[in-house]
Amino acid sequence: MPFKAALTAALKFTALTCARPGEVRGARRKEFELEKAIWHVPPERTKMRRQHDVPLSRQAVIVLEEIWDQSAYGGLVFPSIRSNRKPLSENAMNSALRRMGYTKEQMTAHGFRSAGSTILNERGFDPDVIEAMLGHKDENDVRRAYNRATYWKKRVELMQAWADLLDQFRMLK
Repeated sequence: MPFKAALTAALKFTALTCARPGEVRGARRKEFELEKAIWHVPPERTKMRRQHDVPLSRQAVIVLEEIWDQSAYGGLVFPSIRSNRKPLSENAMNSALRRMGYTKEQMTAHGFRSAGSTILNERGFDPDVIEAMLGHKDENDVRRAYNRATYWKKRVELMQAWADLLDQFRMLK
């Protein structure tokens, strides 16, 4: 797969999913159910060491479909420039943002998570659903022990609303 296509797709996918850059870089084809629009991030690749299922917006599925055939050989969705068996480097997305003119104070690949959380909270979306979207665990031990909700249906709606918002922002340029 041409490196630029993988890098562009990885940046778009990171913005659309608000996933951690490392989770995106290491994404494997076997983790996806494109027909159901779900990405199953395995526990060994999540910060919380528990599986995190990510609902995919129509736009995220389109990003994957555009590169899917090109990523068939090594199993990685977003392979490195050097090998289709190695993920994009840790700095690839941040370096691309620098080449676009963003300083590290303005934007990082991880910053898509902060931006998504901030914008969605400011627009009145349910904070519990946003936290679930980000794969965070409740810091309140008692609440976490009793509340095992995944907010799946609301997360599906939230991810689509977020992707639609990103489309609107892009049209403002």
